Amino acid sequence: MTSSATWPLTVPAADLTAWVHGHRDEMLEELRAYVEIETPSDDRAALERGLAFVEAWITGHLGEPSARTVTDGGEHGDTVVLDLPGDLPGAPVAVLAHYDTVWPVGTLAGMPFSLEDDVLRGPGVFDMKSGLVQLVWGLKALQHFGVPRRTVRLLLNGDEEVGSPVARTVIEDVARSAAEVLVLEASGPGGAVKTARKGVGLFQVHLTGVEAHAGLDPTAGASAVLALARIVPQVHAATDLDAGTSLNVGVVTGGSRPNVTPGTAWASLDVRVTDPAEQTRIDSVLANLDTGDERVTCELTGRWNRPVMVRTEGTAALYERARDVAAGLGIDLAEIAVGGASDGNFASAAGAAVLDGLGAVGGGAHARSEHATVSGLLERTALLAAVVATA
Repeated sequence: MTSSATWPLTVPAADLTAWVHGHRDEMLEELRAYVEIETPSDDRAALERGLAFVEAWITGHLGEPSARTVTDGGEHGDTVVLDLPGDLPGAPVAVLAHYDTVWPVGTLAGMPFSLEDDVLRGPGVFDMKSGLVQLVWGLKALQHFGVPRRTVRLLLNGDEEVGSPVARTVIEDVARSAAEVLVLEASGPGGAVKTARKGVGLFQVHLTGVEAHAGLDPTAGASAVLALARIVPQVHAATDLDAGTSLNVGVVTGGSRPNVTPGTAWASLDVRVTDPAEQTRIDSVLANLDTGDERVTCELTGRWNRPVMVRTEGTAALYERARDVAAGLGIDLAEIAVGGASDGNFASAAGAAVLDGLGAVGGGAHARSEHATVSGLLERTALLAAVVATA
């Protein structure tokens, strides 16, 4: 651990760490309770139960928020913004968390919450329920030691795993009003925080040809499937890994019967870019796909789901501050750029300095191997407390 002279908080780093470790069992029990409330993105009733639990739990630890706003999530979960009042003036520190998961109700039966040695398992334990537990206990630690902080504007998102269709505008508004934005998504390998993320485009190619009897009149039809076979290489040819751009045709379907020239075909595309200029180039590629047959028409639907999260000067400075306070806790905090996207992409595009991946340490997001570590939970709790307190 570094000398106390480099430590910016009024409470010694050793005392902060000891306090967090002293509440290990309580944190684990609360994480268990949270994980055992299943919150899939497509189950409105389950999300309502999960949100009610989260808000009551936060209030129980930190008191009533000074402000609360709710945006109706429709078929998904509501987006709730809570102002957790602080002692210092100035713009709030925004914290983004999502309470929805990819796991359907019933997953717990075959994938229960468990603890073995240092490893925690259960649906959503890594992505991203541990992160919220870490934040709440980090703020509680600051409260216990009387460390002043800015107001924390906590956004609870109920539709992140389906692209944040409702929460997006709320996230952008929160980001514009914040001093900085912290994202409780799970960390990268080895606990690295995320300072850059790719932009994501989700598109569909719809082809319409001419149906005919494939045996009686093989030249009368215009095959949408054949046209799709021509288009797939065009899409993949636009990949430029050196530029950080990848395209993938992940799902294809078409036709009706073996003896009918297929009149329809369809493909689903996933696009990832690290540079907004590449986004423009890909738009041009997709707008000019060639079916190879003038009788087959091509229609493109879908959109750019998340903009690029660029490592701006503000984000770099935020990371450097986090790295410095982490060193005071004996943590070597690395940074990483990743291909996956999060709500941090929206916040970054709105102009905010963003530090992502401050949540759980572990792995297996969206997989049966999903897990987090107890040591990471405790380490990250102290880190979040220090990062918030030094904002």
